[in-house]
Amino acid sequence: MAFNLGSLTHKDHISSLSPVRNWHSMRVENFVRIRNSLEMEMWEVTRESKRKGREKSSYAFVSPPQVKPGTGRSWEFFSIICFTGEFVSTVIRAVDMSFSTSSVGSGSRPARRTFEFGRTHVVRPKGKHQATIVWLHGLGDNGSSWSQLLETLPLPNIKWICPTAPTRPVAIFGGFPCTAWFDVGDLSEDAPDDVEGLDASAAHVANLLSTEPAGVKLGIGGFSMGTATALYSATCYIQGKFGNGNPYPVNLSAVVGLSGWLPCSRSLRNKIEGSHEAARRASSLPLLLCHGRADDVVLYKYGEKSAEALNTAGFRNLTFRTYNGLGHYTVPEEMDEVRNWLNARLGLEGSRS
Repeated sequence: MAFNLGSLTHKDHISSLSPVRNWHSMRVENFVRIRNSLEMEMWEVTRESKRKGREKSSYAFVSPPQVKPGTGRSWEFFSIICFTGEFVSTVIRAVDMSFSTSSVGSGSRPARRTFEFGRTHVVRPKGKHQATIVWLHGLGDNGSSWSQLLETLPLPNIKWICPTAPTRPVAIFGGFPCTAWFDVGDLSEDAPDDVEGLDASAAHVANLLSTEPAGVKLGIGGFSMGTATALYSATCYIQGKFGNGNPYPVNLSAVVGLSGWLPCSRSLRNKIEGSHEAARRASSLPLLLCHGRADDVVLYKYGEKSAEALNTAGFRNLTFRTYNGLGHYTVPEEMDEVRNWLNARLGLEGSRS
C-alpha cells in the first residue's frame, strides 16, 4: 500500500484526507517531537474547526505503512491526527525511520480476542422508511464524520447507521492502536487476512441490521477499510455464514464501497462455485464500487483487482465506477453516483433530485 507524501512546516495549513477534502484545516502550533516506544513521531497540533468555530489541541503521529523488502526501512508514512472522539487524517512530511519487520503483520495472537465497538450514530429517514444502510468508516475514523455527510444526501427514505470500530493495535501502524474494523498489515495478495476481526465486525453490522422492521431493505456501505468490511459482509451473506461457520442472519439488498478493497479474495471463487445457493445470491446482489485513479492511499489497482475478483466469483450485478484525478476522499460527483444508484437499485420513492 502506498501513501501520499507532503511537507509540513510551522503554522502551515494542510488539506484533510477525511471523507470530504478540506472538511477541516489544521495548523501546527508547536513542533514538539516525542519519540515513543513504537518509534513513531508525535506532533502537537491545533484543530481549527470551520463548522464549530473552536480549536482543540492534540497530537498527530506518523507511522510506517510498510517495509521495503530487504531493507527494514520505510520512507513513506501515513499520518493521523487524533482528537478526543474525533479523527482527521492529513498529509505530513516523510521521515526515514527504522523498525523491525517482525513487528508488522506478524506475531502470535491470543486464541480469542474481545472487541469493544464505539459509539453508533444514526441518521433518521426524513420520509417514508424504505431502507436501512449501515455505513462503515475508514481506518482511524469514527461514525460521526460520515453520519454528518450522509445526513446531507437527498435520500429521505434511507435510515443510515454509522457505527464506530473498536480501538485495537494495527499492524500497518507498527501495533499502535486506533479504530479499525480488523487488523491489516498490507494489501498484497499473499498478506494474511484477519478473519477473526472481519467476522467480529461483520457480525456487529449484521446485528445492527437484524433489528430493523420487516419490509425495510437492508444494505451495507463503506469507505476504505469500511469498504473492505462491507465487501467481506457481502461474501458472508452470499455463503450464508461467517468465516467461523456461524450463520449469517440478514438478507442484503445492496452493497456500496468507496476507495476500498476486497479481503479474503483468494478462495472466494471456489467457495461460491461449490454452492448453487451462493452462486444464485452472488449473481443477484447489487454491488457498487467506486475508486479514484489518483488514490495514493488505497491504490487504484487494488480497487480494480477487487472488482475483477468479485466478477470472476460470480457477482454479475456489479457496477465499477472510476474517477480521474480523485484521491483518497469523496467528491459530490461520486456521492451523486451513490445516490442515483441506491435510488435505482432499492426502488426508493420520493427522493429529491
